[in-house]
Amino acid sequence: MSEYFTIKDMPTDERPREKMVQYGSANLSTTELLALILRTGSHKKTALSLANELLSVCSGLEGLIEYSIAELQEISGIGIAKATQLQAVVELSQRIAVASSKLTKISSPAEVAEILIPNLRYKMQECFMTVLLDTKNKVLAIEEISKGSLNSSIVHPREVFRPAIKRSSAAIILAHNHPSGDLTASQEDIKISKRLAQAGEIIGIEVLDHLIIGSNNYSSLKTKGLF
Repeated sequence: MSEYFTIKDMPTDERPREKMVQYGSANLSTTELLALILRTGSHKKTALSLANELLSVCSGLEGLIEYSIAELQEISGIGIAKATQLQAVVELSQRIAVASSKLTKISSPAEVAEILIPNLRYKMQECFMTVLLDTKNKVLAIEEISKGSLNSSIVHPREVFRPAIKRSSAAIILAHNHPSGDLTASQEDIKISKRLAQAGEIIGIEVLDHLIIGSNNYSSLKTKGLF
């Protein structure tokens, strides 16, 4: 039986942690960065080997975004601790994107799409979200309302406006992705938009637009005059 090889057996200047300290994070590969997050490997794998296998199973970072904690634990060598660490990193990356957007005053659908496309472009199922805005049209938060095919029963005004009321939002922008890449608004998309716009008028929170997000593009229902 061959001797088991660990990261500690590697030359010091090739270990991910030491490389980051010496050369900076930009000089590490995706596998090396993931290995630092995982911290340790398993009985038969180094952290680097496990990180490489993780990327292979998930088909890259894009796929990793879609994996739940339970699904991550199905990968050999990934337990509850590593699965939650990975989920935490994914969530933090998305929150950082939102935090940076707070510096921008939203003035066009294109600016909203620029914020949302990185979070929605790789989703394999439809995801309905709201962008919460203050009185100056700065982003307060981005809320995920539901997953799955859109219908009026799951995209209920109560669920849509609850976070907006909690954050004292002045307006919201609706958005959902079409995994197929087809940006054509369905009749249900239009129906939901009109229903939510009417509800917003009653409670004093304006629905400014509803965006359909594709892989690298978008469509604005407001611009098309669909609600």
